[in-house]
Amino acid sequence: QVQLVESGGGLVQAGGSLRLSCAASGRTFNQRGMGWFRQAPGKERQFVVGISCGGLSTRYLDSVKGRFYGSRDNAKNALYLQMNSLNAEDTAVYYCAAASACGYSTRANEYDYWGQGTQVTVSS
Repeated sequence: QVQLVESGGGLVQAGGSLRLSCAASGRTFNQRGMGWFRQAPGKERQFVVGISCGGLSTRYLDSVKGRFYGSRDNAKNALYLQMNSLNAEDTAVYYCAAASACGYSTRANEYDYWGQGTQVTVSS
């Protein structure tokens, strides 16, 4: 079992930045691909970024490319999401998720473990 806890969300003005963190328990973190997803009210859970177990392979949602940067620190069992140039469409609950293997997926139902989420609200 992997426990994931997100933090760093909050209220930010459009154009601002936030850095989200995901702390993972367990000893298999470095064997799992990780993902950040987000879900706005009335919307499906949306893939934001995936990162492989070693942190070298990433994939981003088109609308966040060049603005968001995902990374991981396996020594700290931590996943990060640096979000820059935020806009109103970024408002959502952000979740980190752990896959069963080294790779990542864009499909939420292919991840085994999820955090509780952290709210990001971008005001205009």
